Amino acid sequence: MNNIRNQFPIFQSQPNLVWLDSASSTQKPESVIDVANRFYREGYSNIHRGLYPLSERATADFETTRDVVRSFINAREREEVVFTKGTTESINLVANGLGQLLQTGDTILLTEMEHHANLVPWQLLAHKGIGVKAIRLNDAGELLLDNLEAQLTPDVKVFAFTAVSNALGTINPVAEMIARVRAVRTDIAILVDVAQMIAHAPIDVQAWDCDFLTFSGHKLYGPTGVGVLYGKREWLERLPPYMGGGDMIRTVTIEKSTFNDIPYKFEAGTPNIEGVIALKPAIEFVQRIGWEVIATHEHKLLTLATEQLKQIDGLRIIGTAAHKEAVVSFIVDGVHPSDMATLLGHEQICLRASHHCAQPVMQRFQVPATVRASFAVYNTEEDVAKLIDGVDMALGMLR
Repeated sequence: MNNIRNQFPIFQSQPNLVWLDSASSTQKPESVIDVANRFYREGYSNIHRGLYPLSERATADFETTRDVVRSFINAREREEVVFTKGTTESINLVANGLGQLLQTGDTILLTEMEHHANLVPWQLLAHKGIGVKAIRLNDAGELLLDNLEAQLTPDVKVFAFTAVSNALGTINPVAEMIARVRAVRTDIAILVDVAQMIAHAPIDVQAWDCDFLTFSGHKLYGPTGVGVLYGKREWLERLPPYMGGGDMIRTVTIEKSTFNDIPYKFEAGTPNIEGVIALKPAIEFVQRIGWEVIATHEHKLLTLATEQLKQIDGLRIIGTAAHKEAVVSFIVDGVHPSDMATLLGHEQICLRASHHCAQPVMQRFQVPATVRASFAVYNTEEDVAKLIDGVDMALGMLR
C-alpha cells in the first residue's frame, strides 16, 4: 500500500493530507499526470482532421484509449464506446435521445438512491408527458426488489439505475436486476450508472446485458472533463445526435445534414483530447493493482471505520446495507454535518458534508445531510485513525 500511495504526488507534497472524498473525485497518480503534461509539452494537436504526423499521433493515442476502454468494460465493439465530458453528460445524451423516441404516457423506472444526474435528465422529459417512478429503499438503504417484476408495467420503457449509491455505499445486484427485467420484458432500455463502481470492481457489459453504461474518468484516478458512454450498437444507431457541430457529420448543406458513423456522431467538436489520452494510464493503474487487492484493502478500511464510528456516542450511520462499497455516511445528534466537516477540514481531513446530490435519499432517512467518508486504494489505517480522532475532536468543540 505504501508503494501505491507513493505514486500520488499530492501525498508527497502534502504528507498529512487525509483524502476521504474519493466518492466525489479521486486523486491522480504520477502516470496520469505525466501523460497529460507530455501531451501538452511534446505532442499537442487536434485530432481526426490533421494530415501531419503530430495530429496523426494524437489521433492514434486518442483512439487507443477507446480500445482500452472497450476491453476494460468488455464491450463487444470499439464503436460502442463514446467519449463524453462525464457521467452527467452521458446520461443526458441518452435521456435526450430516448426522449425523442418515447411517447406520451411512457414511464422511466429509477430508484430512490439515484444521484441527481440520473434523475433530473429524465424529469426534463415531463413536457412530453413522460413520467418517472422509483423503486424504494428499506431502512438499511437497500432497494426493495421483491416486487421488481410488478413495477415493470407496460408503460415502463426505460430502467435507469446506479450500481452503487454514492450517498450510502450500497452495492446493487446489477446482474440479477437486469436478468429479472429481461425475463419479463425484452423491450425495456436499461442504463446502468457505474460512476461509483468503476474504480472498485470489474465491469462486464456483455455479462450484464445492459443497453447503456456510464462513468467518469475523474472517479477512476483519471482526468476531469472526460467520461464514457457505452451503448449497444443497435441503440446507438437508433439514437439521434445529442449535439451538432464538427466531426459528427458526413455531409452538410444549407438545407440538411447527414451524420457520421457511431461513435463519432455523438462526439461533436474538439474533445478533451489530453483527458481521453490520460484515461488510459488511469485504467492501467487499477489493472496493475488488481481488483482482488483493491476490494480487500478497501473493505478492510470500511470495516475498521464503521466499527470505530459506531462506538461514538450519538453517532448514527446512514446506510447499513449488507453489501457496501467503501463509503460510510453518518450524522451525530445535535451536530450539523457542515460544522463537522469544516472543523475536520482544518485538520487536513477532507470529507464531504452535504446531500451528496441525492436529495431523495436524505428525504427517505429524514436528514438534511450527512458526513460522508469515502475510501480508495491509497487510503491507510492511519487515515481511519485520524478520522476517528478528528470526529472526537470536533464533537468536543461542537457539543
